[in-house]
Parts: sequence; C-alpha cells; structure tokens
Amino acid sequence: MEKKFNIDVVILWVDGEDEAHKIKVAKYLNNVDLLNSKGFKTRFNQKNEIKYCVDSILKFAPYVNSIYIVTDNQIPPFLKESNSDIYNKVKIIDHKVIFNGFDEYLPVFNSNAIETMVSKIPNLSENYICFNDDMILIKPTKPTDFFDINGIPIIRGKYMPFESDKFFKKLAIILGLKKIKTKGYLGYKRKQDFFFKLMGKSNKICVNHTPFSFRKSTMEIFFKMNPDIFLNNIKFRFRNENNALTQSISAFEEVNNNAAILKNDYQLIQLDSPKKNIFWIKLKLYLGENNPKKIFLNIQSLDLYSVSKVNYLKNWLDKLYL
Repeated sequence: MEKKFNIDVVILWVDGEDEAHKIKVAKYLNNVDLLNSKGFKTRFNQKNEIKYCVDSILKFAPYVNSIYIVTDNQIPPFLKESNSDIYNKVKIIDHKVIFNGFDEYLPVFNSNAIETMVSKIPNLSENYICFNDDMILIKPTKPTDFFDINGIPIIRGKYMPFESDKFFKKLAIILGLKKIKTKGYLGYKRKQDFFFKLMGKSNKICVNHTPFSFRKSTMEIFFKMNPDIFLNNIKFRFRNENNALTQSISAFEEVNNNAAILKNDYQLIQLDSPKKNIFWIKLKLYLGENNPKKIFLNIQSLDLYSVSKVNYLKNWLDKLYL
C-alpha cells in the first residue's frame, strides 16, 4: 500500500577540518588541548561519509520527499561539485534558521542541542527520519520500514536494564576488570539511561546507531510541556552529560502513548571500532550483505581507520551505488 503522507530525512553534518570551524570551536572551548584529542576530533572530522549517506537514501529510499542537511555555514563538497539535478531533493539548512529566536545559543557544536531544534526546519513534514552522516542504507527500503500506513513510527529498540544495573558489568567492576565510568562520560548508552531515569523509569528502551523515525508533533508537544528539558538541551554549546537524547524522548513518548511499533531487531551492520582488523570488517560486510534483514550500515569514526581500511570500505560502497 502506498504511503499517504510525506516522509523527510534530516542529517546533521559538520566539516571539522574546515579552518573557519576550527577557529570557531577554539573560541568557545575551555580546554583547547581537546582540539587535538582523537575522541573529540572524530565527532567533527569526516571522510565524505555524507555523500554515501545521501546516495544511499536516493537509491534505496526513493519515496523520501526532501533531504535536509543541517549545518553551520558549510556545504558538503559533493554538492558543490555536482552539476546534475540528481541532488534536487537535498536542501541545506543553516543552524541560524532552526535557532531563530534562540540566537544566544549560537554557535553550537552539540549534536543533542541541534537535534532538539530539528522540528523548527521550515516545511519539515510531520513524519521524518533522522540519520547521522555515518548511517547508510545498503538495501531497498519501504516507507513501512519506518512508519506504518497511518504514520505511526517504527522504533527500533529493546527494553534493557540501565548500564549500571547490568550483572556482568557490576561483576567486572568488583573484580577490577572494568573501571567505573566517571562523571562527564558521554557514552550513548549512558545518555539513554539519564533520560529514562529522569522520567522515573526502572529500565530503558535502548536504541542503536540506526536511522530513527520521528513525528514532529510529538517532539513539539513534549518540549512545550517540558521547557526545562528543552532549555537544558540547547544551552550547552558542547555535549553535556545532562542532555536528553531526542531518540530517547521520542521512544518514551510514543511507546507510553501506544503510538509506536517497537521493533527489537536493529537490522544493523555496525563497524564500531577502527582497531578491528580488515578480515573482521570483510566478514561483517559479507554476512550483512547476504542477510536480507540487514538494511543499515553504521561506520563509526571512519576518520580514525587506516588508509587501507578506508579504501576498502569506500570501494565496497562505490560498488553498491553504481
């Protein structure tokens, strides 16, 4: 059955190697030594993953209405270089547009803050999917992979205990095999814990690094009813451990209101470490490519991979989109 509503895509993007961006970051960063740390740089550096992300959407999700790339006075190189109309669905949205009326919080380098303002994109459809620029489609998809025929979001997530409550993690800490995460640690899973604890829950809906289905009205209503969470999300220029993930907010609200379909299969191939050897990478890609249920690929921190691994991955992706 054909969809009865528009579906847009939103992608946050930054070129961290741009000198103007580096100068802007340094101006607001208390510890400038962080600029040279791998953990900090990899949040902003890129290897043109955005092109593969966009190309994958155009090829494997042709039903998408518009693709909004949200950025800070930057344009991805592949858009500058393209002379064709292949990218006519792509629209650049500057931070100034979505932070209109909240200009005092600009410039911002915090993806949680930017995601909080996504619903303010002009003409954004009620139903939209948020991608990170390192999230890539690898097989044909249907609208119903993200929303049912009535626009109810498909949320890929699993009920799981908080990280601090997991038995084997507790045991590893007791045995001295694992360190206790200190205040300020901004891990993805711990940030999910933070929000569900804030809402008084004893466990969480754990989401992963996959494209995430949103309804604009859900986010607008939540932030209207919770202005303290809204303000706390946008006031930090850099990531803060007390930011609430928008994915967790959406999952909490939609599931609580019986307005979501919870899918416990992430359908994801995840390359989550540049330290893994090339044979592991090839095996993961081979198994995922031949598993019809795997439709997403997430390559984390591609800028930290060796040249040979980057070349292999790019060649693999180039063949996929020929």
